[in-house]
Amino acid sequence: MTSIKKLKPVTHVIFDLDGLILDTETIYTDVANLVLGRYGKSLDLETKLRMMGSRGLDMAKRLVELYQLPLTPDGYYEEVKKEYQTRMPNCQLLPGAVKLIKHLHSYKIPIAIATSSSDLTYELKTRKHQELLSNFHHVVCGGSDPEVKHGKPAPDIFLVCASRFEDKPKPGDCLVFEDAPNGIESALAAGMQTIMVPSVETPKEIREKAHVVIDSLDQAPLELFGLPAMEKCSCKSR
Repeated sequence: MTSIKKLKPVTHVIFDLDGLILDTETIYTDVANLVLGRYGKSLDLETKLRMMGSRGLDMAKRLVELYQLPLTPDGYYEEVKKEYQTRMPNCQLLPGAVKLIKHLHSYKIPIAIATSSSDLTYELKTRKHQELLSNFHHVVCGGSDPEVKHGKPAPDIFLVCASRFEDKPKPGDCLVFEDAPNGIESALAAGMQTIMVPSVETPKEIREKAHVVIDSLDQAPLELFGLPAMEKCSCKSR
């Protein structure tokens, strides 16, 4: 396996949540289309990709402006949050998540979550998955955490997340797993290496920004970053 980007050993691993560990992106898309549909609008692919990984209110501001909705950003956000109440608690784990998380935890690799969700939305979507999520050292909810001043693609959330490990690793010692273009940009801006698990809709030029691209989390080539290897994987390196 080859890479045109030089890969360095890491000591800590940070995960995004939506569309990576939990299958929530379809819920976000369906809810956005439901609310937009009330005003004769629908979410196009380019906008969807640009919104992925954004904080809730940041996304609301952009959509209200882009689609010229007769709502305030707060009003739009309240409408989608009502839908989340019934849909998010039923979200499922994505392929490979359990295997990778338990593997890293078994080797005592410090792991954490950096999600753009608010505390409330995080609680909704994770209530059925507490056993798995107990393997993480900590969780940063960028949608409500006062230390996260700017959402993805700014580096704030990953820098805050790294600072909350007990030994406070340098950004270069952290590996980030992401599915969203905004998340990859955020992690790179923070000075971290990245593994991307993109949706099938993600264009090639966006995928190429990540250090490594894989189809599912259980394909992660951890050994390339100095971490204990899982089973042999088949993946594309950038």
